[in-house]
Amino acid sequence: MSDSHASAIATGAHAGTQDAAQRELRHHFVDMQQQSNTASLGMWLFLVTEVMFFGGMFCAYLIYRLAYFKDFAAASQSIDVRWGALNTAVLLVSSWTMAMAVRCAQLGKQKLLVIFLLFTMLFGATFLGVKAKEYYDKYEEHHIPGPNFNFDGKLLGHPEYVVNQRHAEMFFSIYFAMTGMHALHMIIGLGLMAYLIIASGMGKFDSTYYTPVENIGLYWHFVDVVWIYLFPLIYLISRTKG
Repeated sequence: MSDSHASAIATGAHAGTQDAAQRELRHHFVDMQQQSNTASLGMWLFLVTEVMFFGGMFCAYLIYRLAYFKDFAAASQSIDVRWGALNTAVLLVSSWTMAMAVRCAQLGKQKLLVIFLLFTMLFGATFLGVKAKEYYDKYEEHHIPGPNFNFDGKLLGHPEYVVNQRHAEMFFSIYFAMTGMHALHMIIGLGLMAYLIIASGMGKFDSTYYTPVENIGLYWHFVDVVWIYLFPLIYLISRTKG
């Protein structure tokens, strides 16, 4: 083989490797770093809008809870704190597995990336299963807002207090709105992770390109943080007799 022929093969191999590293580069970006930074900025801006969205619901909940404190306290005491604690633990572990998935993507470990994504999806599905059990319990207790709503619970430490049905129904309306929107975001997150698994199987990610994994990881951590605020506000406060 002549030196010129060998040089041409080496050049072609180098070009092929370069093409593989740059295959996701879009024409309107100068390089992969600019594209990655732009995608990350877009994700952070999206999360800011999500903060404002959930922030509005948090504010509404706090305002009405202060306005109808005893009724909201009695209604919240009817929710089983053990299920909420279990789901909190599940989500915290899922955050760790998601972080490990991102790290594996950075190191180019495709098999471990898929494994950690599958574990994250398993924990996410477990969370949704527990939440479905909670919703079913509320259905059985006639705590679903609507014509069949009936709250016969008592305020802890004040059994003589008669709970206002309208105010209790308002609590459960906000409860289902907040936890339901959170669950919807989790379902979307599971769909995004399914995409990552398929894309990883197609060889789209390596140690030079893992931006989608990173950004979807940010989304999942945000969903977890929302629950960290939901859990104490809905499940923990007003659990004492004082």
